[in-house]
Amino acid sequence: MNDFNRKVEDASSRVGKTVADAAERLEKEIPEFIKYLNDEVVPAVRQHSTKALRVASEKLTELADYMEQHPSSPKK
Repeated sequence: MNDFNRKVEDASSRVGKTVADAAERLEKEIPEFIKYLNDEVVPAVRQHSTKALRVASEKLTELADYMEQHPSSPKK
């Protein structure tokens, strides 16, 4: 039984070390990831959103023009 307990303790120790190493690595890489998001991703999303809004605006203008040129007749 002592052999089993020692194996469990060894495995638990290895898992604990692996988790601690992963947490340490994450703490080091998270600031880089945040910087990447702020410097690369956010500006790209804003640029594409602006373009999408401009296209939507043009389409709404076209729809308004169409509605003005083709008034609907009153329904009975």
